[in-house]
Order: sequence, then C-alpha cells, then structure tokens
Amino acid sequence: MLRKIRRLLIPLLGLWLAACSQTQETTLANGLRIIVKEDHRSPVVVSQIWYRVGSQDEPERSTGISHVLEHMMFKGTAQHGPNEFSRIIAENGGRENAFTSYDYTAYFQQLEKSRLPVSFELEADRMQNLTLADEEFRREIKVVMEERRWRTDDQPEAVVQEKFMTTAYQAHPYRHPVIGWMTDLESMTSKQLRDWYGRWYTPSDAILVVVGDVAPKEVIEQARKYFGPVPARAVERAREVVEPEQKSERRVRVAVPAEVPYVLMGYHVPVHTSVGHGGNVAEWEPYALSVLTGILDGGQAARFERELVREKKLAVAVDIDYSAVARSPGMLMIDATPANGHSVAELERAIRAQIERIKQEPATAEELKRVKAQVVASNVFSRDSVFYQAMQIGRLAAVGLDWRMLDGYADKLKAVTAEQVQTVARKYLVDTNLTVAVLDPLPMAKGQRRMPRPQGGGDVR
Repeated sequence: MLRKIRRLLIPLLGLWLAACSQTQETTLANGLRIIVKEDHRSPVVVSQIWYRVGSQDEPERSTGISHVLEHMMFKGTAQHGPNEFSRIIAENGGRENAFTSYDYTAYFQQLEKSRLPVSFELEADRMQNLTLADEEFRREIKVVMEERRWRTDDQPEAVVQEKFMTTAYQAHPYRHPVIGWMTDLESMTSKQLRDWYGRWYTPSDAILVVVGDVAPKEVIEQARKYFGPVPARAVERAREVVEPEQKSERRVRVAVPAEVPYVLMGYHVPVHTSVGHGGNVAEWEPYALSVLTGILDGGQAARFERELVREKKLAVAVDIDYSAVARSPGMLMIDATPANGHSVAELERAIRAQIERIKQEPATAEELKRVKAQVVASNVFSRDSVFYQAMQIGRLAAVGLDWRMLDGYADKLKAVTAEQVQTVARKYLVDTNLTVAVLDPLPMAKGQRRMPRPQGGGDVR
C-alpha cells in the first residue's frame, strides 16, 4: 500500500509550534541558506542539509544518479575514510541518515546539542571534498541495484506503481523512479557521479536547517566557521518540463507473480507551488484537496474505510496518497486491494462511485469537523519531534516555498468549505484526468513466498 506518512494533513506537515519558539534565517556570502529554530524542551539538536536536486533533475539515461550519490556521500573524503562519517556521529552519541526524493536530497544528524559542531565539520567537508573512489563506487552501485531488486522488482505493487507513473506522466521526469531504472544503474560510471556532484553540491544550492536546544546566533556563527570557507559556485538549472494536460483516461495492466490483485488510480492535481505560476489554480485548492483526502480516507470514520472495507467488505484496504508540497504538480492516488470474492473491477466501480458522490453531495458538517479536528491533533503531535519540525521547514524551503506559511496553515485548512471540496473534486477527479493501473496476479512458483514489503521509501540509504 502507498505509505501513510504523507497522509492527509501530514502531506504538508503537521503544524506550527509553541508560541515561545523562535526561528531565524540568514544566508552566508557563499549562498548557503541557514534556518534555525529553537526548541528548548530537551538538550538535543537536529541538523539537516538539503540539496535542491532530486530525480526530476536527472537527464535521460542517468536516472538514479542522485540516489547513488547520496550513498556515495558516506564513502569518504580526503580527510575521512569510507563510512567514517557514520562512525564519528555514532561515537558522539548521535544518529544519521539521508534520503532522496523527486525534488531534493537531504542528509541529517541528531545529536546532543554540544556536538553540533561535529556535524557541521563533517558536512562541510563532504560538501566540497568527496573522494568518489572508483573501487567504492563499484561496490556501492551493486548495493543500490540490490536495493532496487528488493524494494521494486520483487514487489508486485511497486512494479505496478512504476508502470502507473510512466503511464500517468508522458513528459515530466516524475515518470522515472527515484532509485533509477536498472539499465541506467548498470551503465553508470564514477565519472558521471563526479560530474553530478560538481554540478549540484554547492552552498548556493543547499539549505541548512537546525532545530533544537540552541541559540540561533551561536548556530549561525558556527555555520559560518565551517561552511563559510566552502567556495561559492552558481548552479545552472535546466528549464522545467511541463506535463501536457491529460485529455483522456489511461489504463495499463501488469501481469506478474503475486498473491492478490491490486488497483492504483490517480489524478493529476496542483500543489502549493502551482499557485501563481500560470494556469488557474487558486490558493485554497491544495488545502481543499487535503480535506478531500481526509473525508475519503482519514481514519476509521472516513468513507473508504467505513463503507468499502467494513460495511460492504469489498476491500481489504483502500488508501489515498496526496502531498501538497512538491516542486511540480503531482498526483492524488488511490490504491486498493479487493477482499476475497470481489474483483478489481468491482472495487474500482465502488471507488469511482464514492468520488462521484462527493461531487454531488457536499461533505457533512460532521465530516468537516472530524477532518479539521485531525489538524489540531496533528499540530499537537508534531511538537513532540525536533526532527519532524526540521523536516517541515526543510521540505518547504527545498521545493521553493516560504517556510513561514506554516504559521497560518492550520487556519487555512480549517477555513476550507464543503463547497470548495466539491469544486476541486469536480475540477480534477474526472475521467479524462484519470490513470488506472491494475495488477493481474500470475501463479507464484511452487514454494515461492512473497517477501515482506520494505518499510519506508526506497530512496533512503
């Protein structure tokens, strides 16, 4: 099933924090943008470096290079050998990792607050001095190829999702998987990686986000000490590819060995960066789409779970995935597995009937109240994690949005009306804007068992 970490309300981000907190922003002379947020409830700090490069920036025949470079960022500089970065962070009582997406690549450490300079020194070093040794590359590319086999090639739903994206997108690079196509991984060279690193890993394309028990002025001075000497270098971005408007329904079927059938449906929809960039996207539309997903799939009381899973028993599960935070317009996707005795076609008809119903019948006051109460709950829970606070800020900044929009996010979402929910449903959830991918299970080999679906994204090291 599509991961629920980007569910309703979480697609943008839980919400803002205690009124006593303070956030400061500055930009160093070399272009590094720094955002520091105070949270003094525990003596910990999260440091994240976001590079504004992801898989959508990759040219044809080089897919997956951003993710491979993410792996190689842990394989040594002239000063620190392979995997020494992780060892040093662990010796200082911290944890670290990284992730790549369509829109960005990010690296993070969580440490006791006095250890923040350790993180800065290591990140500044690998921002400019990565070795990218041929031998390390040959080993690591095999790791990435095995990761692809495990997370995608051996997972029927993941295969369907890849086929869905190449069908839904005809031009935009969102059609390519973040982990890359296997043929591109097999032909990738260390020289390609060095060129990619030299092009994108520069202070002017990076954002440093720090959240925790810190004083912003001190953090900025420490950042200036370690990152300030990194040479400035401009980044030349390719012209953004605009996906042509979809004019008719698209369908694709995938036949692979699997235990159960599966259907994935999706509609092209706007995101927050769509507002003010041509077209006719109103500012409230992404908020209304988030509320729409909550009405259909926002917990046990939502329509999909209540009516299709529990009452009619048509489905084992039905999930919606929509993220309003992205550099380019995205998809609202619905994926579902039919219950025993029911077909994919029957379940698809029931899902489409639910979509037509929300177009014709306004959401009830009780439904809106429930969804908006979830916003408040999400706001409270988001305060418990300094890491999640940093993620909120970093994601917005990395896709080109103002992180200050978090201040009014809850109010704007709570202001969404039933009529606005109907409007976005009628505008975007239409057959001519729909792509459907169906998994037709083939018999599995005797003794073959399906491997558990990996938790988390295939873009995490």
